[in-house]
Amino acid sequence: MKSVFSIVVFIFLLMAGCDSETLEQQTVKKNRVPEKSLIKANRYLVVQEQHDIDNYVSRHHWKMKTTGTGLRYMIYKHGNGPRATKGKIAVIDYTIYLITGDKVYSSDQDGPKVFEIGHGGIESGLEEGILLLKVGDKAKFVLPSHLAYGLLGDEKKIPPRMPIVYDVELKVLK
Repeated sequence: MKSVFSIVVFIFLLMAGCDSETLEQQTVKKNRVPEKSLIKANRYLVVQEQHDIDNYVSRHHWKMKTTGTGLRYMIYKHGNGPRATKGKIAVIDYTIYLITGDKVYSSDQDGPKVFEIGHGGIESGLEEGILLLKVGDKAKFVLPSHLAYGLLGDEKKIPPRMPIVYDVELKVLK
């Protein structure tokens, strides 16, 4: 009789243990931020960033076009070389500014950027912008953070969620 009772208690505890949440699961569930709140907060941050970019462009009196991804661009000197295409190696002179006006990188200090167009490894907004240019063109690009260094920044000079401004000249296509 004792052994039957022990078996029944053991089975009951085993079944009860399978259905209950662990303390860790309960804590995670309790501290979870509702998905709708995260979406709302992200939308707010995106709208705020767009407002900041609008103000920056307006203060500089730039006549910029905007692509579907949010890249703003202005070609202020037209070259007469071939158009940039995927698969070509681009060589650019550049200066990068934060929208606070701080200069953070330039080809004068770091040398020209050399990259294969369409291969990645650079900011997606820069790659998109280069495809709008011909050799000899000079342009300004304003990259929203999602086309630049995103949520983390570059962990050096570009802070998290920071739009950046590129002043570029497409020097060579190989």
